Amino acid sequence: MYVILVYDIEEKRVGKMLKLCRRYLNWIQNSVFEGEITGVKLKELEYEAKQIMNIEKDSLILFKSREERWLNKEIIGKEKNDLDNII
Repeated sequence: MYVILVYDIEEKRVGKMLKLCRRYLNWIQNSVFEGEITGVKLKELEYEAKQIMNIEKDSLILFKSREERWLNKEIIGKEKNDLDNII
């Protein structure tokens, strides 16, 4: 499945969440990640994120689609992380 993940985490936990998300998805902008991920890996990511988060203060939003082709993505301005450069 294709996922866009967005988080709003208290500053003292941002580094841990950033490292976690980079293990599973591609970083595209501050606190925003995207990429293909299996259902099992997504469950792992969600579980580990909950260990980092303070559920009372932090949030994590997941947008899910069966495939990237079903998502119309438009970038205006400079793209923070150009995925086309990956070899």
